[in-house]
Amino acid sequence: MSHSDTSGAIDPTATADGWDRFVADAASGSYLQTTAWARVKAANGWSARRVVAGPAHRPIGAQVLIRRLAPLPWGLAYAPRGPVVAEWSSGALADFTAELRAELRGDPMRPAVVRIEPPLEAGARTVDGHPIEAVLRSLGWWRASPVQPPTTRIIDLRRPESDVWADMRGKWRQYVGHARRAGVTVVPGADDDLARFHQLLRETARRTGMRTRSEASLRVLWGAIAVREDGRLLFAVDPAGQTLAGLLLVRCGDRFVELYGGMSADGGPMRANYLLKWEAIRQARDEGGASYDLWGVVNPGIAHFKAGFGGRLVEYAGAFELPLARFGAPLVQFAIAMRARIRRRGGASPDPGANP
Repeated sequence: MSHSDTSGAIDPTATADGWDRFVADAASGSYLQTTAWARVKAANGWSARRVVAGPAHRPIGAQVLIRRLAPLPWGLAYAPRGPVVAEWSSGALADFTAELRAELRGDPMRPAVVRIEPPLEAGARTVDGHPIEAVLRSLGWWRASPVQPPTTRIIDLRRPESDVWADMRGKWRQYVGHARRAGVTVVPGADDDLARFHQLLRETARRTGMRTRSEASLRVLWGAIAVREDGRLLFAVDPAGQTLAGLLLVRCGDRFVELYGGMSADGGPMRANYLLKWEAIRQARDEGGASYDLWGVVNPGIAHFKAGFGGRLVEYAGAFELPLARFGAPLVQFAIAMRARIRRRGGASPDPGANP
């Protein structure tokens, strides 16, 4: 951690709980920056280290995931939705960049490139008025292809429930009412329900051609977020108890993110997914949530469906890469590009667990 103005400060990298509090308390903090997510990615061979810089009262930091890209002798460092910062300033970004270079230079994985995807909207500026992208370029960062969804819709929950409801399209409200009249109800799920949730994801993937996680990977994810009571699993069921649709949410501070959802063929005519999503939004608000992130607008059909629930369309600033090794950086970047091309040819869709 940078030691400028750090007298008497508590280093958020000192403990896992301290780091997670730092992420949860920051307005820009994402579940992708929590230690739970580091445990998820460890199953895929990623190690994690936390890098913090800046003054103690306004730290800037990131949990950086690192993995060797065999057969290359170099690795990649990646901070999804990082860095976490209380106040974006040119000085903070400069401190963070310098600290990254210093911290990662001696890592045994030998990262040749570090990639960040800041939780910033396109066109964002620092508190001192400079375009953040221009500041990053001046510090040696290059534009890169994003891994996380570049756009999403975020619903403001800091309003009366009636206002959140009114923000939905009229047809969507009718569909919610249709599901209720058909006897559809929403119930919570637990560990024993992961198999049926994964079945819903598989059914949805077959219909849409979108990629989904394996059941084993899903269990790793659930285990990491549920142990801290940050996970929410909800199901829509018919009057006979048959599962029609499911949603997996994760909470970070006062922000809820909708990670995965699926629906059976029987759920469509009953409009089960409309009631399920509305109940998830309503319950998130009741639990003190300030925002509900619908997590990604990846194609026109999904964009249309999610837009009906209201909220604000958010376009992120994208990804940036900082070369750390003169000869290794271009080779690692080429390897990343080739892997991305293979995923696209295979019809892979954006996934929060995707590797760059």
